Amino acid sequence: MTTPIRRVSKRMPGWAKAVSAVVLVLVVFFAGIRLSVLPGLKDLFGTETHDRSGPALLESIQDISRYDAASGNFQVVVDLEKDAKFLPDAIRGTRTLYVGAGTVDAYVDLGKVGKNDVTVNDDRTSAILRLPHAQLGKAALDADRSYAVSKQRGFLDRLGDLFSDNPNSEQAVQKLAVRHITDAAKESELTTRAETNTTNMLEGLLGSLGFKKVEVSYGT
Repeated sequence: MTTPIRRVSKRMPGWAKAVSAVVLVLVVFFAGIRLSVLPGLKDLFGTETHDRSGPALLESIQDISRYDAASGNFQVVVDLEKDAKFLPDAIRGTRTLYVGAGTVDAYVDLGKVGKNDVTVNDDRTSAILRLPHAQLGKAALDADRSYAVSKQRGFLDRLGDLFSDNPNSEQAVQKLAVRHITDAAKESELTTRAETNTTNMLEGLLGSLGFKKVEVSYGT
């Protein structure tokens, strides 16, 4: 009588599956790095970008009554570092060196000028105007002139970038750059320059209309 042969199925233990998954991730990670440094291979596995965005929709229109009288260009180097407690930087932590370039406008809101703020003599040769002080607009970061110089990330952070919807996000350093540019604009002479330019503009405009004397002052 022949004894039937039993086939024994060898199942991989759970811990072995976990180790295999980590090894697979590491292989993919370091393979991506190698492809980026070997000439020719990067283009072979390159990606294509397709813009399938819909048309932009106009949501609202606002009338602008302010006079943009001066604009300042600023540049700041942001050095942002995030560390994890009880873990070395090689394991968990990020450090980004970012050059942020942007502009800040200074303007005078002519819409706040009332009837009592303008005095004209009877023969319309003299005018006295009282305007509100110049203000600073919001800092606008220029994406074409802003860039990351270097990015250092720990192993866990690089591993998380593989599964993140927005890897290597620069949102934090961009916000910090805008904050520093705004602070620099406040310490500059932008508002003073804006008031001077506004005065020159009004003197030239009213002078072309026949006014021989124009006085412009600024208040709260």
